[in-house]
Amino acid sequence: MRSLAVRGKSRPRPPPTSAIWVFDEATSFQLDAKCQEFVDRYLGRSLITPADPDMRQVNRNLLILAFHHPYLMHASIAVALAYDRHLNPSPGCRRTLEESYHWSQSTALLNKRLKEPIKTKDKDPIWGTAAALAVLSFSSLDASTPEESWPLKPPNSTDLEWLRMGKGKMSLWDLANPLRPDSIFSIMAPTYAHMYAPLPERDLDGIPRALATVCGLDSWSTAETNPYLHAAHAVSQIQNLPDAQVTIGQMERFTRSIQGPFECLLREKDPVALLLLYLWYRKAGRCIWWIGLRARIECPSICAYLRLYHAANCAVLAFLPGGRLVDKWNQARLPIQPCTAAHLY
Repeated sequence: MRSLAVRGKSRPRPPPTSAIWVFDEATSFQLDAKCQEFVDRYLGRSLITPADPDMRQVNRNLLILAFHHPYLMHASIAVALAYDRHLNPSPGCRRTLEESYHWSQSTALLNKRLKEPIKTKDKDPIWGTAAALAVLSFSSLDASTPEESWPLKPPNSTDLEWLRMGKGKMSLWDLANPLRPDSIFSIMAPTYAHMYAPLPERDLDGIPRALATVCGLDSWSTAETNPYLHAAHAVSQIQNLPDAQVTIGQMERFTRSIQGPFECLLREKDPVALLLLYLWYRKAGRCIWWIGLRARIECPSICAYLRLYHAANCAVLAFLPGGRLVDKWNQARLPIQPCTAAHLY
């Protein structure tokens, strides 16, 4: 940087007036031109659920906080870059180097911050950052084609990594306490209440007959005796809602059902567990952009896996594209017909 001589002393040239800094007591960085553009273009509104007025308000407040919490700003910029991938899809739609950089910086700075005493003013930025990192984990795949994606690809320790990140976010719930009266997230209390409302432990009401049949559910089934019950309820509850009316709270009821025996079945690539995930992807991917980024790769991968390794399971394959039940399974009174070879394709 060039210097100016003033009365025999030199000093740095003042930074340009367009410079924007993000800083806290320990860290600072300057937003480059592209980051400034993305902050202006995307971060003043809700990127998680753009149609939700409560989320728009939360997002505006988070943007204010981000300028004094670098870990939150890095995470916010990474989410904006992921949203740009959604708006401008390319083959494979892998995350960019810039997105990976800001994601990495946010993770490192947040982990460092969590090792220090947490003040009330830190709680909302921490919760906002954890939520952004969970979105990034879900929206980013290390695959460009269905063949490279789970479940078709060979097993790996990072399979279903987005589940671990989601649970990691929830481990911070008590620390951040986003429902406290002075939290910017308190406006979302109805969303959280719906998200955490218990799913039925026994009742099959609302589960279409075709789905209950493929899941082996009957009037005697309970959550303890049938691991598909909660997931089947969560999938069924959103199917007949208009896409524009589906909320994050409704969507996340399914991801919260992925635990215990059902999670084990999903990790083992059980065909019925995979089908339930596929049906959720088909609906959720149309409603929530960051779910759509994963669904566009994993949905074809699930279909190909089921056709390749479970070709004889026509009850499952009937739900897939070309199958007898595709786009009709959620009709509660649909008759169940015997399996035929034509249902495989």
